[in-house]
Amino acid sequence: MIDLRPVFLVIGLLLTTLAIAMMLPAWVDALYGDPDWKVFAASAAVSLFIGVALVLSNRAGSLEPSVRQVFLLTTVGWLAIAAFAALPFAFSNLELSFTDAFFEAMSGITTTGSTVITDFETVPRGILLWRAVLQWLGGIGTIIMAVAVLPVLKIGGMQMFRIEGLERSERVMPRAAQYTSVITIIYIGLTAALALALWQAGMGGFDAVTHAMTTISTGGFSNSADSIAHFRSAAIEGIVLVGMILGGMPFLLFVLAARGQVRPVLRDSQIHWYLAILLAATIAVWLWLWSNGEFAPLEALRHGAFMVVSMMTGTGFFTTDFSNWTGLPLTVLFFLTLIGGCAGSTSGGVKVFRIQILFANARVQTQRLLGPHAVLIPYYNRKAINDTVAESVMGFLLVYALTFAVLAMGLAMLGLDFMTAASGAASAIANVGPGLGQAIGPAGDYAAVPDAAKWLLAGGMLLGRLEMFLVLVLFAPTFWRP
Repeated sequence: MIDLRPVFLVIGLLLTTLAIAMMLPAWVDALYGDPDWKVFAASAAVSLFIGVALVLSNRAGSLEPSVRQVFLLTTVGWLAIAAFAALPFAFSNLELSFTDAFFEAMSGITTTGSTVITDFETVPRGILLWRAVLQWLGGIGTIIMAVAVLPVLKIGGMQMFRIEGLERSERVMPRAAQYTSVITIIYIGLTAALALALWQAGMGGFDAVTHAMTTISTGGFSNSADSIAHFRSAAIEGIVLVGMILGGMPFLLFVLAARGQVRPVLRDSQIHWYLAILLAATIAVWLWLWSNGEFAPLEALRHGAFMVVSMMTGTGFFTTDFSNWTGLPLTVLFFLTLIGGCAGSTSGGVKVFRIQILFANARVQTQRLLGPHAVLIPYYNRKAINDTVAESVMGFLLVYALTFAVLAMGLAMLGLDFMTAASGAASAIANVGPGLGQAIGPAGDYAAVPDAAKWLLAGGMLLGRLEMFLVLVLFAPTFWRP
């Protein structure tokens, strides 16, 4: 049997942290005289009581979790946070059902950005702030998971990013915990810098803070149904665009840069590929929009660049309803959604480094056809890719594709049309938010989607955020055997 005490202990700590976070929107609602502050206070009390009870009742025993305990803790922890984070949505004056509240909370904590809220004009500021806080916490949680959990568990090739495996000259700090502390400081600093920049560009203070939180976390929750288009400002769009690009980069490289080690950052091939894909896609979309008369040249570049960055990083902000686009731009945005950002970022998707490893292996296989006896080794970032990493990446890509197919077919069986089912499935597992079409496109929402479909989509969000295998391994019978 698995000793569940370390699992419950950490979940208790997470719920206690969540309860403390709930007091921030409670204070904001109380400041503006909104009675919903009582909802946050009550939700915080429930979360705190259960969190402290779990901590006090599971202090005995070893606090060093095993590998199986880490698998269980990660999945159950994210589910527990989503369930308790849904309480303010369920009991607020929005009067959401628990299905809708859980969907909104899961979308927030996984930084997906899908929403069931239809009328933002009536939403209290506390709820708007809570949505931003959830995505901000989900973003830093994703980075910590990528630094401390996925490399150790060798999920999908992430073992290439183990801190212990870095060369001595590249070691920033001796332990993953110290990395996490520095990354958290950098994350807070980038959030503050974005908020200040947005405020200076003309956003109100509240909007600047919430949009900074949902930008650096590549979450995409906005305080308006029109997203960034609501502000009608090129300066604001430019600041958000830069923030999204930063959110899609590996935060470990920010730590190196902060320590003055700029050279490894500049030489990192994942960054090169990431920026090159963004640039190539922007040029393609821009030229298409311009040549087809959709927009004037500068306007086409403005909207094209913003939407390319937003979709690839999984943020989901928009400056125009791109679901009305046809041909190349829509196809490019769909595939960028699946690619995602860099490993160790807040973005979702397959991740750029896996595309690189896949490309390196394909190139070696092609060269072997021409020289069967040649000794050819695929490389990533000037390091040889061993067979274990390659197998992990191939296994991940297969499971990712199968998950997308099963989720899309499941949504279609529930009555969703092909465009909505396919784009909704891709949006969920890539943690992007908006899909395609009128129903769930940028100008739409998920309120009209059947409840069963919402639960499927919420499951897809969790699978995508936890890199598939962290969840699927729990369904293996051998996992539960002594």
